[in-house]
Amino acid sequence: FSQTNSKAFTAKTSCVRRRYREFVWLRRQLQKNAGLVPVPELPGKSAFFVGSTDEFIERRRQGLQHFLERVVQSAVLLSDSRLHLFLQSQLPVPAIEACVQGRGPHSVTEAILHYAMAGCAWGQRGDSAG
Repeated sequence: FSQTNSKAFTAKTSCVRRRYREFVWLRRQLQKNAGLVPVPELPGKSAFFVGSTDEFIERRRQGLQHFLERVVQSAVLLSDSRLHLFLQSQLPVPAIEACVQGRGPHSVTEAILHYAMAGCAWGQRGDSAG
């Protein structure tokens, strides 16, 4: 869940579900497009964790939240359309790529507005096929 007053974002409130592998993809894309601007690290993906599953999930969630907070503090990273679609739509990674490359049914802004108008619901998948 994210809420912002930043003029950089089309939707001021959004609610999306993302898997860890999607964060890995996002970080790679940001790194490719950022040039020499450093991209924050993701929390580790440890196969071995001592403690409860709930504790592991909460630590990872906090780490991913911290990653996103640091990403949006960088003007260079904040200008990446993939980041905006990642945070403000339910589009899966292939649909985000298609949208950014102009191969989707909507522009980036239209895709975000379409999701925002559909409401904040966990189960929605936007315009995606799959």
